[in-house]
Amino acid sequence: MRDYLRTHEGEARILVVLALLMLVLGIASPSFFSASNIASLLNNNAVNVIWAVGLLVVLIAGGIDISFAVGASVVQYLTALVLLWLGGGNWLIGLVCAGVLGILIGSINAALIAGFRIISIIITIATFNALFGLLMFATSGRSIYDLPDWWTDRIGVISLGDGGTLTLPVAVMAASMLATWFLISRTTTGRQLYAFGDNPEGARRAGVATVKIQFIAYGWMGLMAGIGGLMQVNIAQEVVPNALIGRELDVLAAVVLGGARLGGGRGSVLGCFLGVLLVAVVQNGLNLMGVSPYAFKMVIGLTILAAISLTNVELMSRLTGRTWRRSHDQNN
Repeated sequence: MRDYLRTHEGEARILVVLALLMLVLGIASPSFFSASNIASLLNNNAVNVIWAVGLLVVLIAGGIDISFAVGASVVQYLTALVLLWLGGGNWLIGLVCAGVLGILIGSINAALIAGFRIISIIITIATFNALFGLLMFATSGRSIYDLPDWWTDRIGVISLGDGGTLTLPVAVMAASMLATWFLISRTTTGRQLYAFGDNPEGARRAGVATVKIQFIAYGWMGLMAGIGGLMQVNIAQEVVPNALIGRELDVLAAVVLGGARLGGGRGSVLGCFLGVLLVAVVQNGLNLMGVSPYAFKMVIGLTILAAISLTNVELMSRLTGRTWRRSHDQNN
């Protein structure tokens, strides 16, 4: 048990913070621990978790992607048009269509990053604006309300009692977490993702196909973006072109809170889930207590700033250590 806690120190720390926060909010607002509020918390944040595990893979590989919310919006709209053209479709067709479109968008990011050798945040800012502008221009901002019944029907999965029911997006969230855990923890590709994110030059010298790793990372992010977008329509029961814009920073903050390093090479699915849950609990608690939503945005901004600062300090420390060891070896 002690060894497990030592190797999962970050997850244990955030779990303690989350438990204390929930205890405080439960005392401050008696409705916080109600079955309906817990179910609402999980149902409404299932999409963020799906996106977060996709972003986790990109961060582990040393990249960053802030275009996934726009990508999910594009996938939503195109999937809806395809399904309407097919006369309705079903869940299997919807998942395949959303997944393929998402992977294509993710592959565009990977191709641009690998081809132009530009840092990922610049590329994803560019694709964010290009995709969003194209989507709003092509759709004129029109929403789609006439959707197949199977897509908008609420499917209960687990009943918590007292009006609280976990729905299909939570089940898809669990499947996405399991698939991501398997990818990064039980495959050779996962070990290569960690190695490339931790030391890109060392990974290249060890024979890691770096371009392939980038396509896998951003393709996985695209897949999760597409699936998350499909689930968001099930929650909102409509396709609104600009409804998802702005959620990317919430997800990014949650993932880095969960222990993923912006410099790459570190992160876990459990920490990712706990990070999203922590952000969701903070937002939910502030809403229940009637605190301004701007306070939540302030927390998100400070979290990202702290993560960037700590990452820079850690990277500088590692670089200084490597320089000292190299100089020491040469002198000896």
